[in-house]
Amino acid sequence: MDSARFYLRAQSTSPGAYVREQLVFALCSWIPGVVGIGIRALLYKLLMRCEGWVAIESGVRICQPQNITLGTGVYLDHGVYLHACPEGIEIGDRTYVMHCAELHVYNFRGLEQSRIKIGQHCIIGESAIIRGQGGVVIGDNVIIAPHVQIMAVDHIFDDPTRPIIEQGIRALGIEIEDNAWIGSGAIILDGVRIGRGAVVGAGAVVTRDVPPHTVVAGVPARVLRRIRRPRPAPREIVPEREPAVPVGSRGRL
Repeated sequence: MDSARFYLRAQSTSPGAYVREQLVFALCSWIPGVVGIGIRALLYKLLMRCEGWVAIESGVRICQPQNITLGTGVYLDHGVYLHACPEGIEIGDRTYVMHCAELHVYNFRGLEQSRIKIGQHCIIGESAIIRGQGGVVIGDNVIIAPHVQIMAVDHIFDDPTRPIIEQGIRALGIEIEDNAWIGSGAIILDGVRIGRGAVVGAGAVVTRDVPPHTVVAGVPARVLRRIRRPRPAPREIVPEREPAVPVGSRGRL
């Protein structure tokens, strides 16, 4: 019974909600194509907060949907996994979450800051993982490339006499500001802020804050250069031409 209660708490907000959610999922989560997208756009509003029409493909797995908010035009691709907690997952208007991406905020430790908030016009790439125990806030117009890991949680391991699993965690949170681009395979560790307009190179491991409008890369990531406002192109100077002589005017005063 204890195992059953633990499972239900992880999957839904109450036993009654669990039964209702599983019934809706059984009815329509598998239906392919545009027909399935249309049916889910209607029925999933019974389970989660949808602020407009959303497109949810077949095979999307959702746990604790009552803690999820989807903005207008949100797209969830095949195989996406959303696992919310009381503070929830919020995805802004016209943000795309691509194939097999995972947004996970399973908060069995009761952390108040646990949540994932994603702004408008973002792309969460294929197989990206976002763990929100410490809180993850992503601004508008952010590109998260495929296989990126954003891990707002860290294990404590300072005591060599105890198993790591018994030493608890740290969860400081991660913030990615507007217009940032996180390259493929990059790893963002807990406690990091990515500044506005910054670019993180593919495969980088970010362990400290990234200043706005900079490019970082490497393991650990370091600043490579600043992104500066482009200089205006030089104006083309066209030499003046002599005025054309009207036809028939030659030799006349």
